[in-house]
Amino acid sequence: MKKLKLNTMKRLICMWGIVALFVACEKTLEETPKQISEENFYNTTEEVEAAVNAIYSPLRKDLMPNYIAALECHSDWMYGRGSWTPLSNYQGLDDANITRVQGFWNGFYLAIRNANLVVLNVVEGEAFAEYVAEAKFLRAFSYFQLVRNWGGVPLRTEETMDVKDLPRSTEDEVYQLILDDLATATISLPETAASSGRPTKWAAKTLLADVYLQLERHNEAAELANEVVQAGFSLVSVSGPEDYQYKIFGPDITTSTEEIFALKYARLPAQGNYILWISNHPSTKLLTAGGTGAYAVHGDATNANYIEWNNDDIRKQLWDQINFGLGPNTLVSSKYVDPDALDANTSGNDLPIYRLSDALLIFAEASAKAENTVTATAMEALNKVHRRAYGYAPNASAPVDYDAADYDSDTFVDLIVQERGYEFIYEGKRWFELKRTGKLDERIQYSKGKSVVQKHLLWPIPLSETNYNNAIDPVTDQNPGY
Repeated sequence: MKKLKLNTMKRLICMWGIVALFVACEKTLEETPKQISEENFYNTTEEVEAAVNAIYSPLRKDLMPNYIAALECHSDWMYGRGSWTPLSNYQGLDDANITRVQGFWNGFYLAIRNANLVVLNVVEGEAFAEYVAEAKFLRAFSYFQLVRNWGGVPLRTEETMDVKDLPRSTEDEVYQLILDDLATATISLPETAASSGRPTKWAAKTLLADVYLQLERHNEAAELANEVVQAGFSLVSVSGPEDYQYKIFGPDITTSTEEIFALKYARLPAQGNYILWISNHPSTKLLTAGGTGAYAVHGDATNANYIEWNNDDIRKQLWDQINFGLGPNTLVSSKYVDPDALDANTSGNDLPIYRLSDALLIFAEASAKAENTVTATAMEALNKVHRRAYGYAPNASAPVDYDAADYDSDTFVDLIVQERGYEFIYEGKRWFELKRTGKLDERIQYSKGKSVVQKHLLWPIPLSETNYNNAIDPVTDQNPGY
């Protein structure tokens, strides 16, 4: 096995402290919450940090890698294999054909519960304000996933976390909590993270801009996204697919100039990024020195999206055409690679949640919708992402640039949807975008030749919740069609 590179060792040292806290506090914080008394409050920095770190534990272990892969199966680009297949059939899901959605529900609520413990138990005062803001940021992030996948859900906060039977709140009520939490986070989080992997106010503003875009509050989305764009981030320049693999998403990167928020992983036992196991195939030898790996989500070279994609786009070159039993047109992503991982469960690649590309494209879309025109600033935001993908300097004019004069607001949004499709593969954004923009039926039919039944737009409230929570009737309170 190859020796770990020096920067990998630095990464391990950097990660060890936060990983140790995850492991140390995980068992304690997963126990049933006890009656709160004065001695249960977190009074020291060490106690508060341990409690905040526990919020990350359910998110970063198996939840987010599997969750993102599930969303990719829903997209117009990718296909589920084996037990993932029902996600790509667009006929609706249930506990019989896709039990993993129950795990997503439980995982997000565990993260919310641990965030509630921080909000409830941290002693008030300026000394711990950043930690409370971090907990609220992560709670808002978790509820943002829940509300877009299930609609209205039980709103468990620090005030209701011990209520067993809690009815579904409306979507508006869930979004109001998200907005309230992010209002705190944008004010109280620092501009620079105290350590790698902690959210900043720029992460909170990007998430809030994303929420505003979802709620069609375009002026506010554009304003916040533009603040992030102007905050000093910069796109990493690339000249080939290896630069995407190793300069942007690589296993030895602790952070980059375009990273806004990412979940951090390390080459330590049980601390690796599981999405590499999902996305790679043994024949590529891009995961571990021996080339071991698994495969669950794949592309198809006959997909209309892939056929029309310009071959000069470096992002297209991150797909490998491999026949591993599904036919010669099967595509395998090489976006996340770690050939030096100790094994399949110790991949060091971080999992991007928000990058500068997000802020640029949120600003471009929100600006066009708010102003009902395509400004030079909005087009420049899109062009930065586009020209980087062809190997040009992101901030200088290039032959591949689009011209604002050639587009109106509607066709410009179509262009952004196309660009997002290329930019965010295996980042779990496409399904939500197609639903939000009303392009879902059109794009799935165009790319895959399939029709989406209405009930597939939401996931079913899982049996684990309806069996436990008597305030949710498994028939009358279930999502339509289930």
